[in-house]
Amino acid sequence: MEIFSNAFHSLSSRPSPHSAKDIKHKISFLLQKPDHHTSHQSQIKEKNYAAAAKSGPTAAEVKKWKESFNHVITSEMGRTVFGNFLKSEFSKENLDFWVACEVYKKSAPSKMANRSKQIYQQHVEADATNEVNLDAATREETKKNVENPCPCCFDEAQQMIYTLMEKDSYRRFLNSKLIQDLTGTTAAQEKKERKISEGAKNGQALTGGA
Repeated sequence: MEIFSNAFHSLSSRPSPHSAKDIKHKISFLLQKPDHHTSHQSQIKEKNYAAAAKSGPTAAEVKKWKESFNHVITSEMGRTVFGNFLKSEFSKENLDFWVACEVYKKSAPSKMANRSKQIYQQHVEADATNEVNLDAATREETKKNVENPCPCCFDEAQQMIYTLMEKDSYRRFLNSKLIQDLTGTTAAQEKKERKISEGAKNGQALTGGA
């Protein structure tokens, strides 16, 4: 109200034959001015809703994960869910190491020396912060490889950790409450989507018949 009052006073004090018309346009402009804060908040909510809709795996994804470990580890969502499971077992360093090796292989040659040392110090050397379970021979071989870094210098160690996760953690993952809950949730979601789809088809059929 104060804005309208000031606008009216300012315009009415001007000795112009078009003052009434000016006031009308001014008030109309103020009424139509968008609320930028509200608009911004709406945009944030829309983004949050979109992210939430994508936050969980689909029924098809979960089904694939149960078929093979490779489907889990080569899927971004699969790695996220499997990583959460590994956290509960205090063994997420295995997945972190595997992912670090994948990223390393794509590094520019000029960055390989520095990056290989980081991975070795963090995951491979004895008493490393996030040491993975490697045998002595593989650990020693990896140490030598890092001295002359190349894209394949972690291949043997990475494969050993992959096999360890596949034969050990992955089997427990399949029998875990986490994957069971996801299976139940995605199955219910799939059933709901199927009902919606069938309802839409029936509605189209009725409309077409009319």
